[in-house]
Amino acid sequence: MKNLKTIWIILFGIILIGCNDETDTVTPDPDPDPDPVDPVITINIPSTYSFNRDGATTVSYGGQSSRLEMAAELSSYLNNEDKTKGALDSMFNLGVGFGNPALALSGKKIGNKTAASSKASSTVKPMFDALIDDVTTNVFPAVRAATDASAGVAGIYTDPGDDGRTVKINAKGHEINQLFTKGLMGALVCDQIIWGYLTPGKLDGGTNIADNDAGTVVDGKNYTTMEHYWDEGYGYLYGLEPDDLTSAIEGPDVLVSKYLKKVDGSSLPGIAKELYDAFKHGRAAIVAGDYTVRDEQAEIVKTKLSQIIGRKAADYLNSGAGKIEDGKWADAHHALSEGWGFILSLQFTKNPTTGEPYYTTAEVNAMLAEMDDFWTVTPAALKSMASGIETKFGF
Repeated sequence: MKNLKTIWIILFGIILIGCNDETDTVTPDPDPDPDPVDPVITINIPSTYSFNRDGATTVSYGGQSSRLEMAAELSSYLNNEDKTKGALDSMFNLGVGFGNPALALSGKKIGNKTAASSKASSTVKPMFDALIDDVTTNVFPAVRAATDASAGVAGIYTDPGDDGRTVKINAKGHEINQLFTKGLMGALVCDQIIWGYLTPGKLDGGTNIADNDAGTVVDGKNYTTMEHYWDEGYGYLYGLEPDDLTSAIEGPDVLVSKYLKKVDGSSLPGIAKELYDAFKHGRAAIVAGDYTVRDEQAEIVKTKLSQIIGRKAADYLNSGAGKIEDGKWADAHHALSEGWGFILSLQFTKNPTTGEPYYTTAEVNAMLAEMDDFWTVTPAALKSMASGIETKFGF
């Protein structure tokens, strides 16, 4: 009986051990509702800014090319004393009167795209109209009369020496065509790209995302609205460049691409490739439907464009200060006129840290007021302004 009891105890222990082993080796059921895995988006970046659908190009920025060509011709005419206020007004605001008749037929204008974004101050566009009035009312008559310019007197000023520069200036020493053209760097080009075409509000407006995802093109065109908006931003910088551009600037533009080439070869090396690559990458991201990458590339474009404006604003202030110290007044007036335009343009830049322009309109106007009379502004004041710009941009 004792042996039987012992056997039962042993068997009971074996059963308990077996139950414990079974419990320890139970595998839990797999997660019935696992987190979905985001699909991998492939972005194919071409070597040049070339994009196609069904064997035909989807890239179009003809309007921007027309405006850049208009700006180049208008810049030249603003230094031609034979031009009238009516003629220059018509070119700027009506888009007519250019040497190339195709420009008038394009229906495009510069004036209606100058300081036209919701970010721009309404006080800026009238400044350009006032420059046209000043040059035709005050400078051109003095030039035709061969008046020697001096402090308070508009006319012609030439630095001494066989290679001395000659400038046609107003009573404050302003070379109007330089103020106007350099002002368009910001008020036209940067305003349209930074605060217009490359903003999410513009790119994603209406049904643009759904249409782009579905490949729905604009009626009669081969591009989606989003693709076209990005291309138009691209066109304001590269609109006069060859289609097979690889990054080096070659075209005749007098606006930002001209100065992109200058800083790329000096103070901001590599910036031309960075800008071009960002435009290509962002456009390729639109084709792939990756709007996060698109916006990242847009921010690179905006930062690099802003750096060009800041760099040249400081450079021309320093140059003007140096020319005054050297007694080369024509050179000084020329440099400060360019600097004036780049300073005006500072309000159209974008600081990547704050998301706002590096300088407000009020700050820009204060700087322009400080340097208003090129005959009396001091080199110390100019150098101080230049130093402030360099500090703010982190140069």
